[in-house]
Amino acid sequence: MPENMLSKIDYCLHLADNALILCHKNAAWCGHAPSPELDIALTNISLDLIGQARNFYQYAATLINENNAKGDSVTDDHLAFLRDVNEFKNCLLTEIPNGDWGQTMLRQFLFSNYQYFLFQQLINSKDEQIAAIAEKSIKETTYHLRWSSEWVIRLGDGTPESHSRMVHAVQELWPYTGELFLPADYEMDCLKSGIGADLELLKKDWWNKTHEIFSEATLSIPGKSFVQDGGKYGKHTENMIPLLTELQYMQRAYPGCEW
Repeated sequence: MPENMLSKIDYCLHLADNALILCHKNAAWCGHAPSPELDIALTNISLDLIGQARNFYQYAATLINENNAKGDSVTDDHLAFLRDVNEFKNCLLTEIPNGDWGQTMLRQFLFSNYQYFLFQQLINSKDEQIAAIAEKSIKETTYHLRWSSEWVIRLGDGTPESHSRMVHAVQELWPYTGELFLPADYEMDCLKSGIGADLELLKKDWWNKTHEIFSEATLSIPGKSFVQDGGKYGKHTENMIPLLTELQYMQRAYPGCEW
């Protein structure tokens, strides 16, 4: 298989894995959110994310099948539910434990902020399918970003208790944000071929929006800290194995299940 095709497949898997893993973490709030309205809102965001994941998995499966000389075919179900932990390419931020409601909202904001500017670039991708998925996804992500931003502001600039919890959430999650902008080899290859996004430009936009929301939330952006990374190459935290055990149970216990 040509090297540029391998990079495109890895890139699609990376984008799909990010959405799937965060979807699974958010879905754990179903039935447990602070109110029925918030429960429904976060569940709907989870459904959007699983839709994005499926679109990228389906495209990755198509590319794999078209370029597989052995003739063995894969499906989106296989890519989501039958790969091992070291084959997943999601950023570590998406697999971090939910914590309290404030930490979940902050994680959603940090990631939705990243996804929003990512999809803005990918709309202009030379790959028509990636561009089409991005165009559909940015409509959903615009809402995710606005909704999570409002909660970060509400909790950060709220009571002393909510502010304290958000300060703690920032300290917990910030070391995982740097990985978003450390390009993996497949991301650099896709950028060179006009398929992927420029993470340096994305970082500037992400930083400006983060600074704007943190200022309104009376939260301070941490100084330089150690960047936790490795997820894009399959090196994950201790949270990933139990996460996949739960996520993949049905497919592994009852082979042949369809999404």
